[in-house]
Amino acid sequence: MSYNLLKGKRGIIFGALNEHSIAWKVAERAYEEGATFTLTNVPVALRMGETQKLAEKCNTEVIAADAANVEDLEMLISRSVEVLGGKLDFILHSIGMSPNVRKGKHYSELDYDLLEKTLDVSAISFHKVLQVARKQDALNQWASVLALSYVAAQRTFYGYNDMADAKALLESIARSFGYIYGRERNVRINTISQSPTPTTAGNGIKMFDNLLDFSERMSPLGNASADECADYCIVMFSDLTRKVTMQNLFHDGGFSSMGMSLRAMEQYKKGCPEEEDPNHIYD
Repeated sequence: MSYNLLKGKRGIIFGALNEHSIAWKVAERAYEEGATFTLTNVPVALRMGETQKLAEKCNTEVIAADAANVEDLEMLISRSVEVLGGKLDFILHSIGMSPNVRKGKHYSELDYDLLEKTLDVSAISFHKVLQVARKQDALNQWASVLALSYVAAQRTFYGYNDMADAKALLESIARSFGYIYGRERNVRINTISQSPTPTTAGNGIKMFDNLLDFSERMSPLGNASADECADYCIVMFSDLTRKVTMQNLFHDGGFSSMGMSLRAMEQYKKGCPEEEDPNHIYD
């Protein structure tokens, strides 16, 4: 059902790779709600994914750009303003990548060159997007900028690796830039801490299926789906949330407020051995 929440609004959506992507779902919902926008991703992702199909569905243009490259972002934002016929009202940063995770590096044995890549793509790119948009004066008053995060920014989750560091930096950037942009242009900047979601990137996390199951058992409302996250993003892009900024907004069915649920405890007892070796160090 459409409520015309974004009628007349213009934006950029980063990271729509395929129909499993949260950014893909957001684009579909934004289009339904009356928005016009451009889609963007790195060239290799555009070759591998199905973004052009989404662009045709949403009657829009795909602009190849590396979010970690300032010159690419300058071109992307100026081109988007040109294509859409005016300044932007929303931006979605849905980007995350860890070469250390892909290569199976343990957190205690990180490759630091790869860590720099993780931080640059997954977090610092958000700062670059905001910096370029501000320099170009590309955002309207009361525009809304969102980035997708995860609770591992505050709590340790085995296997999430250096992506946890990236998400913590991402959330800090939203707060720091949110103050500046809020004072200058009433621009809102927030992060959404989403439930574990079976996207292409999410499935790359070690033992992701177990994480998904645990989160489902812990959350009073269950895990939030990609479609539900898209609905939340639409509300955050709309004028209904004009005074929400510099926040990390948990969209996780209540997981972030839980200590232990009955369902999780019952499952834990089923798999708990009678005796454990006291000399064994458990990861």
